Amino acid sequence: MRIAFFVNDVATEIAEYATTRLARAASRKGHEVWYVGVGDVEVGESSGQIVARAHSAVFGEGDTLESFLTGVKEGGSRRTVMDDLDVLFLRNESVDDLQQRPWASPLGAVFGQMLKARGVTVVNDPMSLIRATSKLYLEEFPEKIRPRSLVTRDPAAIQRFVAEVGKSVVKPLYGAKGRNVFLVPDETEPNLAQITEAVLQDGYAMVQEFVDGGEEGDARIFLLEGKVLECDGRAAAFRRVPTGNDPRANISKGGRSVPLEIGAVERDVVDAMSDKLVADGMFFVGIDLIGDKVVEINAESPGGLQSIERLYKMDVCDTVIEALERLVDR
Repeated sequence: MRIAFFVNDVATEIAEYATTRLARAASRKGHEVWYVGVGDVEVGESSGQIVARAHSAVFGEGDTLESFLTGVKEGGSRRTVMDDLDVLFLRNESVDDLQQRPWASPLGAVFGQMLKARGVTVVNDPMSLIRATSKLYLEEFPEKIRPRSLVTRDPAAIQRFVAEVGKSVVKPLYGAKGRNVFLVPDETEPNLAQITEAVLQDGYAMVQEFVDGGEEGDARIFLLEGKVLECDGRAAAFRRVPTGNDPRANISKGGRSVPLEIGAVERDVVDAMSDKLVADGMFFVGIDLIGDKVVEINAESPGGLQSIERLYKMDVCDTVIEALERLVDR
C-alpha cells in the first residue's frame, strides 16, 4: 500500500505518539509510508491533482520509535501526488488547532473528503469525522450506554441541569486532554458561574451527570472496525486512574494507566455501538467508559497505545495495519 499519515505538523510529532507506532508498523511490513502535515497540501496546479510536501517514513532494521521519527523529520520532503495513495490515515487533532491555527482545524476532514471522492481509502471516514470530533456524537448512540447530558450555551440551563441532576461534569463540546473539564458537586458550588464562563469561552458546553465510580478513573478501550481490538487474545484496554485531588484521569493531566480485564459489561456496551461505528466508517477509535456508560468517543487520532505496550508487552499496531490492508482489498 501507499499510505499517508495526516498530522497537524510533521515537525511537532512525538516519538511516543500512537501515530509513530502505526507508521513504523506499516513501513516495517513493507508499505510505502508518508507523513503529511495540515499545511503541506496543494490543490490545482498539478492538472487538478492534490499534491503534498510529504515526508517519507522508512523503517530501518533496529529502528526505535525515536530513530524512526528522526528519519522522517530529517529526511526532508518531496512533492507527492496524494491522488495515487491507497490510504489516507487521518491522525490530526482538529481541536489542537482550534485556538492557535483555526484555519487548519477543518482541513483534515476537507482534504479527506476530496481524496475519498477520488478513490482513496480514508480512515476514519471524513464525513462522519466532522460529527465525531464533537462530543455531541455520543448522543447518536443508544441512551442506555451514555450518561444523562445537556449541550448548551445558556448558563441558566447549566445551572438548572446541575440543580436537577446533582454531581455533574462540565466540559467544552470541542475539547481534549482534560482542558477546562470541571467536576461540580451540586448547584451550591460557589464557583459554578466562573466554571460556566470558562467553558463557554470555548463554545458550547456539555454537562454530563457524574457516573458512579468516576472518582476511580475510567476505562480506555480501543475498537477496530467496531470490535474490541485484540492481540493474542488480550484486549487493548486499560484503566486511567487520576492522581491527587484532580478528578481527571487523562494521561496528559497526570493520570496513570493500570491493567484492565474487560468483561461482559464492557463487551455489551461495545456490541451496542458496533453497527453504527461500522456504518459511520469509524475504523479505529477509543472509547472511555465508566461502569456501563460511555463518557467519550475518541474518533480523531485516539492515543494511548504506549500504555498498552507498557502494561502488556504487546504491540497491536500490526493488527491495525493488517485490518487496513483488508479494507483496501475489499
